[in-house]
Amino acid sequence: MNESPASGHPEVPAPGGNSSPRLDAYLARWQTPLDLLALSTLWLILVPPSTFDHGRSAAILARTALSVIYGIDMAIRSRLAPRHLDYIRHHPLGVLVVIVPPVRVLFSLRLVGSVFRRGHLFRFLVAASLMVLNGAVIVYLYEHHAAGADITTLGQSIWWSVTTVTTVGYGDYAPVTVPGRVVATGIMVIGITAIAVITAQVASTFMAQSARRQGQGPVAAAGDIEERLARIEAMLLALTAAQASPVADPDEGPTT
Repeated sequence: MNESPASGHPEVPAPGGNSSPRLDAYLARWQTPLDLLALSTLWLILVPPSTFDHGRSAAILARTALSVIYGIDMAIRSRLAPRHLDYIRHHPLGVLVVIVPPVRVLFSLRLVGSVFRRGHLFRFLVAASLMVLNGAVIVYLYEHHAAGADITTLGQSIWWSVTTVTTVGYGDYAPVTVPGRVVATGIMVIGITAIAVITAQVASTFMAQSARRQGQGPVAAAGDIEERLARIEAMLLALTAAQASPVADPDEGPTT
């Protein structure tokens, strides 16, 4: 299984070899942006339009726009595949995304799964941040008109989500609706996971630096020993040369 050079996600070959260089290049370029779009609009596709007060028409229009975007994506992919109808037939989820946009989130989980790939901490943090912001918007939409709710503005919801994901939890705000509490549970899980991942990355960095320092120690010691041996060798050579040279006796007179 190869990795997409642009996104870092594993590229799964199309069934029956129904792939082409142009299709692979298109997936490598647009797969990650579409995944980010799905994560960014999670609040829009998970919250019913009836919750949007005066923005119901805008919410329905935005959902329709997402379906159009995913439909264009599927049409381009099938057009670039050598066998167009076979590609559509072997990618039913891609077709379902056009009808039910929330399904696209299943593809976006590849970004979250990047936490298990070493060196992709930044991508994981981006995905986690988008999910937390989505949670804040969803909680606001469900809570701001609920009876007894204290999260009535988007700012309060964002503040609550930040304190929750960092496991600080001041307790000044708390969701009272069932959807809000479900989202709160998800944000808590994201917070614990993020702390674990960051701690593991920091520990791994310190261990790698320590290993490099320990690896340089013997090298430095070996270089010092070689230098000393070279000086001793030079002294021995000088002593040997001095012993081999003839020394004149001062008591002997000049020979005739």
